[in-house]
Amino acid sequence: MQVDLNGKIAVVSGGSSGMGAAICERLAASGAAVVVGGRDEGRVASVVDLVHAGGGRAVAGLGDVANSAEAAALIDIAVEAFGGIHIVVNAAGVIHRADALGTSDDDWARVMSVNVDGTFFLSRAAVPVLREQGGGVIVNISSTCGLVGSAGLVAYCASKGAVTNLTRAMALDHASEGIRINAICPGSVDTPMLVSEHPEGTTADEVFARNLASIPEGRIPEPSEVADLALFLCSDAARHLHGANLSLDGGYTAQ
Repeated sequence: MQVDLNGKIAVVSGGSSGMGAAICERLAASGAAVVVGGRDEGRVASVVDLVHAGGGRAVAGLGDVANSAEAAALIDIAVEAFGGIHIVVNAAGVIHRADALGTSDDDWARVMSVNVDGTFFLSRAAVPVLREQGGGVIVNISSTCGLVGSAGLVAYCASKGAVTNLTRAMALDHASEGIRINAICPGSVDTPMLVSEHPEGTTADEVFARNLASIPEGRIPEPSEVADLALFLCSDAARHLHGANLSLDGGYTAQ
């Protein structure tokens, strides 16, 4: 898809790996200047270098979006480095694989703080800037787990359900201001998270086989495919979409 984002400025949380990194690269390749948000300085720098190598513009945005001040600082970095913001992508996320009895207070707090608080804090910080300039785009990375339940993922499902409805609620609050807020709900995607936090001894091949069996299309997509949909949502082609939660799951939630 050809989209011209020249003159646009984007902030991407969780931009240092997986879907977030792919989104940073895709937005930059389409002309946007990008703040690559993340907590790991080395991984953030690697994505910034990839963008520069492709002829794009990017700066590092180190911080933890689960901290409201650090989330707001990412917006400040964009304003100081590039002069404003037009696009925010909330891609930061963590997972804990357990039922309720296997989820400690700390596990629950970690998942909710990054997935829900981080999405809320960064979006809240962005709204005044977007409002002042007459509009913009927020794209949340939710999950099929925000649309349907999944065994052994109680905290993750709860957090992504919150992101899904946060998307709807904020879209209603800000649609009249020209701020479009939508979410992508990926199923299994070939990222480090897909094979993380499984019981000891579980192989990547076992994880892939189990996930493949649940996908009608019969394949696991690459992060670049999530980036394609994010690019669409950031473009004028999606100008009438508000509060949508778009499944990208090979038919998983259609079953």
